[in-house]
Amino acid sequence: MGCEVRVVDLYGIGFQPVASGADFADRANAEYLTYALEQRNAFAGASLSPDIAEQVAHVQWADLVVLSFPVFWFSVPAILKGWIDRVLLSGPFYGGLRFYDRGGLKGKAAWATFTIGGQPHMFGPGTVHGDLNAMMSHLLRGTLGYVGFKVLKPFVGFHIPYISAEARAEVMQRFRHDVRHVSSRPALAFPSLDDFDAALQPLASVAAA
Repeated sequence: MGCEVRVVDLYGIGFQPVASGADFADRANAEYLTYALEQRNAFAGASLSPDIAEQVAHVQWADLVVLSFPVFWFSVPAILKGWIDRVLLSGPFYGGLRFYDRGGLKGKAAWATFTIGGQPHMFGPGTVHGDLNAMMSHLLRGTLGYVGFKVLKPFVGFHIPYISAEARAEVMQRFRHDVRHVSSRPALAFPSLDDFDAALQPLASVAAA
């Protein structure tokens, strides 16, 4: 499709998922670790751990970041959560009132593509698990949308551990189709800070008062 692609296999590279003071070569406060503040200091001073700096460079380079993973416990695997914690830096990517449509990654897109054990009829209004986007809101809104990404509608492969190889091949064919048409994929809607005042109260409520 004419795209340049970088693939990061977190398991393959042995990515360290645990955030700690060791992530910063030069601490602003050696006595008390405030991780977000140390992220800002280390980014500004180019003293991030090399493994973090490498991943940050990938995010800065990309127009589209694709997170591909199996759902564990209505969430992402621990290694991916650790990547989020360590790589989506406070400072360049978010901070203060720089979130949602003012986030540091505004202008880039993110796409969650995941597999799940449940079947399609288990997700949606009135179903046993409820709305799938709401279930994954911590990632779609609270992470990707929060840092400013345009968040594309997720791709979901249902019941993957339990279906036949032929059925999995059909899921992959559907995925290939969606990859080819990713430029026209709809995006999820999140708040615009233009609709809120400096105290983050809705402007409509302020006007009504």
